[in-house]
Amino acid sequence: MKRVILLFLVVFTFQLSHSQEGIETKLQLIKENVNRTESKSNWKKIDSIKFGNKKIGGQAFYYYANDSINKISIIEYDKVAKRSIDYFLIKEKLSYVKENNQQEKSIVQSYFLDKKLVNQISNQDSIFSVTYLSNEESRIKHAFSKHFKLSDANPKAKPPFITNDTIVFGLLMLALGFIFYTSSKKQGFWSKFYAIVPALFVAYMLPAVFTTAGLIAPEWQTVSDSGEVTEHSTSLYFMSSRYLLPAALVLMTLSIDLKAVFNLGWKALVMFFTGTVGIIIGGPIAILVISIFSPETVGGAGPDAVWRGLATLAGSWIGGGANQTAMLEIYGFNQKLYGGMVFVDIVVANVWMAIVLIGIGKSKRIDKWLKADTSAIESLKEKVSNYSAEIERNPSLNDLMIMAAIAFGTVSFAHFGAGYLAEFFSNVVTGIDNPTTKNVFTFLDSEFFWMISLSTIIAILLSFTKAKNYEGAGASKFGSVFIYILVASIGMKMDLTQIFDNLGLLAIGFVWMTIHAALLILVAKLIRAPYFFLAVGSQANVGGAASAPIVASAFHPSLATVGVLLAVFGYAVGTVGAIACTILMQIVAQ
Repeated sequence: MKRVILLFLVVFTFQLSHSQEGIETKLQLIKENVNRTESKSNWKKIDSIKFGNKKIGGQAFYYYANDSINKISIIEYDKVAKRSIDYFLIKEKLSYVKENNQQEKSIVQSYFLDKKLVNQISNQDSIFSVTYLSNEESRIKHAFSKHFKLSDANPKAKPPFITNDTIVFGLLMLALGFIFYTSSKKQGFWSKFYAIVPALFVAYMLPAVFTTAGLIAPEWQTVSDSGEVTEHSTSLYFMSSRYLLPAALVLMTLSIDLKAVFNLGWKALVMFFTGTVGIIIGGPIAILVISIFSPETVGGAGPDAVWRGLATLAGSWIGGGANQTAMLEIYGFNQKLYGGMVFVDIVVANVWMAIVLIGIGKSKRIDKWLKADTSAIESLKEKVSNYSAEIERNPSLNDLMIMAAIAFGTVSFAHFGAGYLAEFFSNVVTGIDNPTTKNVFTFLDSEFFWMISLSTIIAILLSFTKAKNYEGAGASKFGSVFIYILVASIGMKMDLTQIFDNLGLLAIGFVWMTIHAALLILVAKLIRAPYFFLAVGSQANVGGAASAPIVASAFHPSLATVGVLLAVFGYAVGTVGAIACTILMQIVAQ
């Protein structure tokens, strides 16, 4: 036994020393690369970019050799200090960073291996704990990424092929036209394709492919001849979500049978709250799972603690943007790192929405497996369809103009009222002394929340008037057109290559969403809830008022209101649920 233990100690010691020698060798190679780069004078190209302004800003210099970037030198300044940062790269991967702060008279040298900070040397007192290095790694990589994305070496810094919103909108409409034309084919390849993949999913993914290919983009940057950086973005999503979405809700809700909606029963609420609980418990479980394989991914301390950043995801995935901002304020996450969390929010939520949309095409098979009772849903769909058939007519110009007046007149009033209500409740919420209570009700100062709520309320009131008869002229069909445009504008926000940009945080997000989905499926199976309740209950949490009506209307236009009502309810419980989730995440992270 003693020989076995002795042999184990010898092998362990050998491996440890061998591993240490390997690291020392790699560090020596990094130092040699730094010396070569510093002595190099015949650069193929040196670019210069200015950022900020005359008071707070700086200048970046990019050094190229053989079409690849070898070094980035940054000079930053503000009112009282000036500092320089040199980033050295090997095969366009960060290897060494030297930071020189003239005011503090500090010089910090950081060494990276395989994208990880492995050593840091300072001329001042330093702390070399795992948590400290993890925080430093996040800080340095975030600053480096900000400058690297402006270089020619990064294709994302280049503007897309099409930057004019008018042309982009035409391209999206051509894509939607192609989807509807091919999905109408009854024979051949396309009939088999759309039997598997829903048209709504293709309408979502095709613009994402355009963005990934560099044809279009939601945001981009340009650099002038003088080196000034200008930020650009498309307005199509804003237009779709602020104008077309509320107009679609109005047109789709005109023929709603409110009593029949309430007759859908308790299962809709159960599935909504199941989705909420899935987010609450999913966060801490995801941290536990990922910590087994990568402790540094869920580490951090103070404002840089990862659990603080994940709190903003909880706010977004239970409520919406207002709840997300509230969580950022409550837990004080480092706003320099906030962009990484927004990125995870967009990617994970969009991938999950894509999966939900695929499921819609297989909803009958899923309902059969769940042994779900779909009678109430089918009754509502049949009732609305029969009513539409009874009053159906070819729309006249008079019908079209009046429907446009009803839809966009309501949108106008909703925006008008939302501005006053958001301002009023902002003053009310500001006057609340208790910080936690104040943040619970921050969603009330969101103009988007009030705009969606007012549009839905007005549409429901109109459903009790003769305006309901415009369903016969195709009101819900025009609403569906607006919804598809919104779906396309959401799809163009996603660059599929970004899925691989931050695998650690993305892993947390995907594990988190898997737990949310698993709990929904389990409860749906137990109570025999239809897939409609599962899909809409999930999106009312994760997607909010922008995507829940999309998913609901994919089943039938008459069901869009169900998605809106649940999503609005999500705003109300979003911050409270996110706080509960964050408390659990903080416990497991520590």
